[in-house]
Amino acid sequence: MATPITHTRVLKIAMPILLANITVPILGAVDTGVVGQIPAPEPIAAVGVGAIVLSAIYWIFGFLRMGTAGLTAQATGQGDRAEVAALLTRALMIGLAGGAALVLLQSLIFAGAFAVSPAGPEVEALARDYMTIRVWSAPAAVAIYGINGWLIAQERTRDVLILQLWMNGVNVSLDLAFVLGFGWGVSGVAFATFLAEWSGLAMGLYLCRVAFQGPAWRDWARIFDRVRLKRMAVVNTDIMIRSLLLQAIFVSFLLLGGRFGAVTLAANQVLLQFMHIISFALDGFAFAAEALVGQALGARALGRLRQAAWITSLWGLGSTAMFMLGFWLFGDAIIILMTKDPEVQQAAMTYLPWIVAAPIVALASFMLDGIFIGATRTGDMRNMMALSAMVYAAAVFALMPVLGNHGLWAALMVSFVARGITLTLRYPALERAALRPSVP
Repeated sequence: MATPITHTRVLKIAMPILLANITVPILGAVDTGVVGQIPAPEPIAAVGVGAIVLSAIYWIFGFLRMGTAGLTAQATGQGDRAEVAALLTRALMIGLAGGAALVLLQSLIFAGAFAVSPAGPEVEALARDYMTIRVWSAPAAVAIYGINGWLIAQERTRDVLILQLWMNGVNVSLDLAFVLGFGWGVSGVAFATFLAEWSGLAMGLYLCRVAFQGPAWRDWARIFDRVRLKRMAVVNTDIMIRSLLLQAIFVSFLLLGGRFGAVTLAANQVLLQFMHIISFALDGFAFAAEALVGQALGARALGRLRQAAWITSLWGLGSTAMFMLGFWLFGDAIIILMTKDPEVQQAAMTYLPWIVAAPIVALASFMLDGIFIGATRTGDMRNMMALSAMVYAAAVFALMPVLGNHGLWAALMVSFVARGITLTLRYPALERAALRPSVP
């Protein structure tokens, strides 16, 4: 008998993800604080530039986590343990191969990144040193995306938290040893992350050890089955296109904000950090939707699918209400903590109402992303994202000349609404898929 979908079950999935997300900015602060002990500004800037470039490149491989989560959740719902194990092997192979490609292409990637970077010669040289060391752990970093998706699909988010805490603990310990103890500077920070990511892969494999107890993980006929490989390739490609379109919206938002001057650009950057906070919380419930919707669809249980979508969305709604209240009451104080420049503070406070509204405006798009990933309706996600990007572009064209930066924020909100509406319109097709025979 299937385990009922309850509020407690949803929270058991979501809360470890929230805690894992909280640790991410803490690690960045430790990196900055450790290298900040060097009495010069260039090392801090170099670590910042190098980390941003590599994070942006790794972010492209986020499709591996999402695609693996959806497919594994459905295999779990079908009770197909052999396919669950085979999916882990496929995800690891894709991750290791993708990371190896980044290692091989590092010269081209770094040249392209620094061609558009405003970093000075000394910062660029240090950043290159940092990236040249860290990129060698790219296979591990990308493979961990697949491991996380595989664990989330089976509701093992506590293990995701353990993995994140392990990596962060190793990273922080080695930061202190290499930089403050051995005096290795920027290279020490890079070596710390390099070793943390490879140790993270080892820990991830240990947490997934149940998959290696049977023969399916090395059943090459199953792993390289043409139908299953094609399905995984299509799902991953759709998600990658969708993610690139989403990234294009946020990058264009920042670049267009620069037209209004440095103060407005800085204010927009400060306010976007609020958006990251929102995503940290909603990720937990969206990931719960991925697992529970995927399992329900795999079992062809329409009632459970609806229950999963409903309960996870209710918790998402509750979170947005808390964030809206928190931003309304404490938004000004948070801005003052984030920037000491009076002009930037004033500008950010001027546009703060958009952030107060953002949680409820973006809720549907966040939650439906999780629901559609679990159902692997990735073609719909890709197409609706493309349509939403066009709506965003039209809104920018229409509103920016009239409303200035307010128009730019309005266009961003319109893009969230467009994603929510278009995915909602495709939801009935998702439910119909739950009634069709499963993919072999």
